Amino acid sequence: MAQPNFWDDQTNSNKLMQELKQLKSTIEPYQKSLEKLKELRDLAEISAGDQEYLKQIETELVSLQRDVSLLEVQTLLGGPFDHNNAILSINAGAGGTESCDWVSMLLRMYTRWADEKRFKFKMVDMLTGEEAGVKNVTVRIEGEMAYGLLKSEKGVHRLVRISPFDSNKRRHTSFASVDVIPEISDDVEIEISPSDLRIDIYRSSGPGGQSVNTTDSAVRITHVPTGIVVQCQNERSQLQNRQTAMKILRARLYEKRLKEKEDRLAKEYGEKQKIEWGSQIRSYVMHPYSMVKDHRTDAETGNVTAVMDGDLEMFIEAYLRQPPNK
Repeated sequence: MAQPNFWDDQTNSNKLMQELKQLKSTIEPYQKSLEKLKELRDLAEISAGDQEYLKQIETELVSLQRDVSLLEVQTLLGGPFDHNNAILSINAGAGGTESCDWVSMLLRMYTRWADEKRFKFKMVDMLTGEEAGVKNVTVRIEGEMAYGLLKSEKGVHRLVRISPFDSNKRRHTSFASVDVIPEISDDVEIEISPSDLRIDIYRSSGPGGQSVNTTDSAVRITHVPTGIVVQCQNERSQLQNRQTAMKILRARLYEKRLKEKEDRLAKEYGEKQKIEWGSQIRSYVMHPYSMVKDHRTDAETGNVTAVMDGDLEMFIEAYLRQPPNK
């Protein structure tokens, strides 16, 4: 970066700036933790058994342990796209209004999680339910290691509760699928022929806003060879919606390419595993008892309210720490 011609090649300089940002996000918290540890040691030496000092040191140690634990989790995020932004989609399963309401609950959960992480959470597309809730929704989550952390959420999520929509107060089970893909940079080679695309323009639906519901600005792009469909309606203009939709399409095509490669390797070694609809990765039980359990790691908690408020660290960390062959 100190070279006088550093900014001559914008593509390369931006790539190096992103790499620097990633390195700083690892090194700086590590250095701060070391400095904090040194401060606590110095404080312990001069405390002379003073209970007030010792109580303060104990509180600070708990905080330091939490910070170090988060740093340890970061070391488990070594995938090629773990540092990237994430594109998260939630789709309602069978169950009508119940499942649509479950999607809206999960959307709130991930929104609260992103807020706690200070990640940017941007709505891309949303289709509301006929009576209540949301049928499907796609959001973009921008933040360091957003994809690496959220990749643990891929799969079917199951809810068991007394339905607020059932006048007889019966227990209902609802399902929703969560999909998470990394947002990929423009330097990743994905060939998309314009002749393979069908682009539809339509009027946005849902809550009103600037240009929403007033002009035909929403964009739906179909990649004909694969049948992949993406759409965006929450940007201010048709051009912005098209750019966002193309970015998501590139990510989905790249994910498809990786999945096909993984399937070929798995078939060769006879270890192919597939998540079928209904084979939930996590259950959220609100009646007759309170429990959230991840079926891949056996991590569980009885504090359903905290989880629905975005406290997902237990499940994310358990997923990242499990052996690769599980």
